[in-house]
Amino acid sequence: MIQFFYENLPESVNTDYKQWLEDLILSEGKKLGEINYIFCDDEYLLKINQDYLQHDYYTDIITFDYVKGKTISAEIFVSLQRISDNASTLSRDPEEELRRVLAHGILHLAGYKDKTEEEEKEMRRMEDLYLAKYKDLKNLN
Repeated sequence: MIQFFYENLPESVNTDYKQWLEDLILSEGKKLGEINYIFCDDEYLLKINQDYLQHDYYTDIITFDYVKGKTISAEIFVSLQRISDNASTLSRDPEEELRRVLAHGILHLAGYKDKTEEEEKEMRRMEDLYLAKYKDLKNLN
C-alpha cells in the first residue's frame, strides 16, 4: 500500500501517482509492501538529515529502507520546497520534478544506486523511463 502524508496534501500529488508507483515496483520485479511518503518542508527534512544521517545540508528526499527480499517497504520524506527550487533552477516543470523524485526513491529501494557517475547515468535513465510511462498512462485516460 502506498500512502501520502502531509498536513495539507498539495494538489500536485495526484492519487494516480499511487498506481504509477505501484506499476514501477512491479515492473522492477518487486512486490509492494508498505510505502509512506511524507511531504514536508526544507527545515523538517534538514532536521531528519542531521539527526539520522549526520548530514548538515538540504536535500529533496530521504528514504528509510525497510525492504525485505523482493517486498518494497519504506518511509520516504520529500521536501516540496526543495523540489520547487530544483525545478526552477533546472528549468523543469515542478510536477515532473516531483514525479522524478518519487520515482527516484522507489528506484533506490529496487536496488539502483547513484554514487558513481555510471550509476547516476543509469538512475537518470530509469527515472526518464518511468516518467515516460507516467505520461503514457495519462494519455490512455
